[in-house]
Amino acid sequence: MNYAVVAATVFAGDFFLKEHMEKQRDLKEQTELCRGRVTIKKYYNKGAALNFMEQRPEIVKKTCGVILIFLGILWYLLLRKKANPGLMLGLSLAIGGGANNFYDRVKRGYVVDYFSFRTPWKRLNQMIFNLSDLCIFLGSLLIVLFGKDL
Repeated sequence: MNYAVVAATVFAGDFFLKEHMEKQRDLKEQTELCRGRVTIKKYYNKGAALNFMEQRPEIVKKTCGVILIFLGILWYLLLRKKANPGLMLGLSLAIGGGANNFYDRVKRGYVVDYFSFRTPWKRLNQMIFNLSDLCIFLGSLLIVLFGKDL
């Protein structure tokens, strides 16, 4: 599997979705899909997950950059070692999503989020995501599951 293609596809896919949201949607505009279980709406997140450190966007930006560099070095070293495909896929998803959100922080000063779920869990209903967030989550899960190679 070409893991660089996976990371680039995640980055490009979310890049174009965010560009669409920025150009085509107002901040107050909202569309419900799947009988109201998914809501499409534009939101600007200046912090990390759940707006953590929203008042300190420069620290969030620098921390994300350092984590991305670390993941990139690890990805490169494990690629040369021909590590477990599940681990490599996880790293590729996390790097692609992380790079896209980092790009947003550098270019825009915030991350564009654009969808949320209606669930039985109240806290999850308040969270707004983007494709990169989901890829970072899935990638992190795969890293934990297949990380015994580390």
